[in-house]
Amino acid sequence: MIRDLGKRIAAEGYSVLVPNLFYRVHRAPVFDASFDYANNPADREKYARTVASFLAPGAAERDAVAYIAFLDSQPQVNKKKKIGTHGYCLGGPYIMRTAAALPERVGAGASFHGGFLVTDKPNSPHLLAPKIKARLYLAIAADDDRREPEVKNTLREAFAAAKVRAEIEVYPNALHGWCVPDSKAAENKQDAERAWGKLVALYKQAL
Repeated sequence: MIRDLGKRIAAEGYSVLVPNLFYRVHRAPVFDASFDYANNPADREKYARTVASFLAPGAAERDAVAYIAFLDSQPQVNKKKKIGTHGYCLGGPYIMRTAAALPERVGAGASFHGGFLVTDKPNSPHLLAPKIKARLYLAIAADDDRREPEVKNTLREAFAAAKVRAEIEVYPNALHGWCVPDSKAAENKQDAERAWGKLVALYKQAL
């Protein structure tokens, strides 16, 4: 389904790369329709290993540099234009790490129902704000906001202090996963289309 989202943004006229961010531990697809975090201990263990590989210090940054170097080596990519990056769930912090790792190359980033955007670790994504020059859009699900209401405020403070042009929006009627068509929360098509429209508008303005 992420590939389908990649094809959709490509239809807007962009060259697109859809990597498996969890390649260190699993070949794609990492999670399929049978995945059941709530009731299957093996799935919970798989999820924990996947998250640990993704959150390893420096991993996302190294990947970002390699991915963008690959894109820039493609003849159809205009290197005079900025690059955009957007992610869902665990891809949310990835967009911030990418923007911080390559601030002169990345012009826009969007996070949809992103997790681990603010942590108590010294490498928390929100601490990277001073390195980011891209314009950002962060869409937060209502249930995520109820669970961690302080995240949006911490992000706003970090971006304001670093003068990062960022919009943070809580979707009051959307649940975690609403932007991914095969998610259980995907029945909220109106908010999914609204979020997609914000992404396209951001890319048209910043890239």
